[in-house]
Amino acid sequence: MIISMSDILCVTNRKLCRDDFLSRIEKIVECSPSAIILREKDLSEFEYEELAVQVMNICRKYNIPCILHSFVKTAIKLGADKIHLPLSILRDMTDDEKRYFKEIGASCHSVDDAIEVEKLGCTYISAGHIFATDCKKDLPPRGLEFLEEICSSVSAPVYAIGGIDSDNINSVLNAGAKGVCIMSGLMCCNNAERYIQQLRKAGIRNDV
Repeated sequence: MIISMSDILCVTNRKLCRDDFLSRIEKIVECSPSAIILREKDLSEFEYEELAVQVMNICRKYNIPCILHSFVKTAIKLGADKIHLPLSILRDMTDDEKRYFKEIGASCHSVDDAIEVEKLGCTYISAGHIFATDCKKDLPPRGLEFLEEICSSVSAPVYAIGGIDSDNINSVLNAGAKGVCIMSGLMCCNNAERYIQQLRKAGIRNDV
């Protein structure tokens, strides 16, 4: 089965964009990815909220989910029902806060992390980084064996992240990932529609 658009999550990094960031977001959501994860970890909470309002409006226009990142109170304030968190923040999240969200994702870097975030109520997991990526030049990739271990250790859907492109997406999906998270590829490509089409054509699950 060929990978669907709903298997592709876009993770933002406005510093990688050579064009206007909000224009880039609109071009990406026009291609109907599963969601936009508004990461932007360098911003203060106030700055993040200002940007989140704009990105959420774009996503709402195209009926694409916008997943906010890290700032739980801001997400609740803005009425966001999806959030992605580092494990350290997820651990401190209260049960009352969790009730505001239909989807809670978390980033995992070990099997123990994945098991813990699932117990803490995560509905999906991102695992990485799988392949070498310029975003983490100083850290060696964890590879496909790591991804397979994560996928076999949890029941929550796993999205692979890190250095994934049309050349290796097939191996990621067949290692057990539900889908992929793409950052630099979608932030830097010249044509978002063509880039996603190439991912879809290359991403075939051998076990379906």
